[in-house]
Amino acid sequence: MGRITARWPVTKVTVGREPSRRPDLLAVEEPLEIRIAGNAFTITMRTPGNDVELAAGFLVSEGVITRADQLISAIHCGGPGTGGAAGEPNTYNVLDLQLGFGAAVPSPDAARNFYMTSACGVCGKTSIDTVETKSSFDITDDRVAVDSATLIELPESLRSGQRAFDSTGGLHAAALFDATTGEQLVLREDVGRHNAVDKVIGWAVNNDRVPLRGTVLQVSGRASFELVQKAVMAGIPILAAVSAPSSLAAELADRAGLTLIGFLRGQSMNVYTHPDRVRVTADR
Repeated sequence: MGRITARWPVTKVTVGREPSRRPDLLAVEEPLEIRIAGNAFTITMRTPGNDVELAAGFLVSEGVITRADQLISAIHCGGPGTGGAAGEPNTYNVLDLQLGFGAAVPSPDAARNFYMTSACGVCGKTSIDTVETKSSFDITDDRVAVDSATLIELPESLRSGQRAFDSTGGLHAAALFDATTGEQLVLREDVGRHNAVDKVIGWAVNNDRVPLRGTVLQVSGRASFELVQKAVMAGIPILAAVSAPSSLAAELADRAGLTLIGFLRGQSMNVYTHPDRVRVTADR
């Protein structure tokens, strides 16, 4: 799995037994500096891999781009020929983006003032007013409906695709599903749940699928405000989580017209907003 996991020696302690030393696999966490035209925009802590998707999804979440042709290029800086000093090794932890026509090129004031941890999707915002971003897509008219029997299968589909989690136990996951057929379109893992969602949205941007009408975004943890906002910004009508939403997440989902589902476990779920998109069906 390359830089997704790293070996680390641990002391295994079990009550009533002698301690033992053995190697363990940890999920890799490294900083990624995202630049736009050479200017620093933000630094986020992430699991390396799918960095271009991560950056593209983040720009959608920030309202900078809405389609693939607005991101012309993405280059990892740090080595010869990539913008770094001669002889400097490429750490693949700096990504320089070039935006195209129609992109809302952010002003220097819009840059995040400090790095985002793997647990925070809005860290670095400079005021409360800038936390909620207006979406280019109206999801209130997306009348897609999903069978409850389809929804209850999504957490297991997500979990079965978490290969890095199986090795480390330390990664979040997000996956995108077709709401009508239940087909899994893409799955991504990361130490940050907001990063996993950004990677999923970035995949959609790169495949010209934004806005993501008729889809369900399934996440492995709780449904925070940040995740609801990212779904709305990408035009996703349904967000499902295996754990609880926050009150702010529910309020935003209600205003935006997003169907928010929590505690999706076993044969049941809680639908917090816009339940008309969930069609109750008998067990399969």
